[in-house]
Amino acid sequence: MNTFRKTALALAVTAVLGGCGGDAEPAGKSASPSAKSAATAQEKRRQFESVKADCMKQKGFKYIAYVPKEDATEDQRKREAGDYEALKAQRAKYGFGVFSSYVYPKAADGPENMPDLSGADPNGDIPSKLSPAQRRSYYKALNACVVVAAKQVLGKTVTSGTDLFEQLADASDKAAERELDGDAELVGLATSMATCLTGKGYKVSGTRPTQLSARGWLAFLDQEDAIGRGQRDDVPDVPSPAKKGEPVRRFGARLTPAQAKPYLAKEVKAALDDLECGKDFYRVYTPKAEAVDAKIAEEYGS
Repeated sequence: MNTFRKTALALAVTAVLGGCGGDAEPAGKSASPSAKSAATAQEKRRQFESVKADCMKQKGFKYIAYVPKEDATEDQRKREAGDYEALKAQRAKYGFGVFSSYVYPKAADGPENMPDLSGADPNGDIPSKLSPAQRRSYYKALNACVVVAAKQVLGKTVTSGTDLFEQLADASDKAAERELDGDAELVGLATSMATCLTGKGYKVSGTRPTQLSARGWLAFLDQEDAIGRGQRDDVPDVPSPAKKGEPVRRFGARLTPAQAKPYLAKEVKAALDDLECGKDFYRVYTPKAEAVDAKIAEEYGS
């Protein structure tokens, strides 16, 4: 899972609704709690896919149980452990992972990049070969089979794939609030980090650990959104306040790598300042956040 919790959750969502799993530690190494959770999540994912495939067969549709492997690199393992030098090296190139997606669109190690499963998933082309009516029936059946698999494998009562995702997201938020924002050590470190950032001229609107960890990323997402809105005629330049419970709607921009580089340069500086102020904070926060994400992945087989 990525350093940023938003990417970890996105990967988990992909797993629940489409298919994605993590590997255990390589043989010969002592398995950490997170690695053990990953192994359990992988097995649950296999079971989930197996039940889903059987269910689809009973409904008259082809579906191949598919669980891709996701091998973490040594650098990724270091970042997940909160290693300062590893985090610094990534931020020095990618910042918070916003404008780097324009400058390095194909970078496999970029924090903003999701695994490209489109070419590997054997189910990817199945719907495209169906008629419109058959395709609707296929997705209806697939959704119903997700409900069946969630009950049999995960012990979750859901009404749809979307409902399963919402339950996962809610569980992730509650776990983060309880185990990260409620951690006395992290609260103290976050306060010190916020003071440092304010002293450097950065706006800090919240000092909860999860707020501090996402502050810089969200700030540059807002900047990207402002650029994107300015390039469109069909949306207002200033977003309307999101209603409670609704996600914030943001728009991407149309930028060439050359156009995006000045924005990335500013983002990199801000990301390095953020890390420097939060050197002690991230050393503790990152592995704890990874542990929280691993527990959710184990629970939901993602």
